[in-house]
Amino acid sequence: MKYRSRPEIIDSILRSIGSGEATRTRIMYRAYLSYAKANEYLELLQKRQLIEFSPQTRKFQLTERALEYMNAYREISLLLLSVDSVAQ
Repeated sequence: MKYRSRPEIIDSILRSIGSGEATRTRIMYRAYLSYAKANEYLELLQKRQLIEFSPQTRKFQLTERALEYMNAYREISLLLLSVDSVAQ
C-alpha cells in the first residue's frame, strides 16, 4: 500500500463511517488502519468535532463538519487530478 497523507486517511475514516454509524472495528477494516492508528485518528476527529461517539451503541457517527470536510476534500482532489492531467 502506498503512503497516505493525513487528509487522505481522515477522508477514508469519514467515508468508512458513511451516512449511518460505524463501530471502531468496522472503521479500522474499511480505512485499512491498525488499532493504534485508528484510535489516534478517532480521538483527533472527536476533538475537531468531525465525529461523535455514542457510548450506548459504541458507534461513531459523522457531524455536519465532517460532511463539509468530505466535500472540500473531494473538490480539492478533483482539482489536483485535473491539474495533473493538463501537466502531462
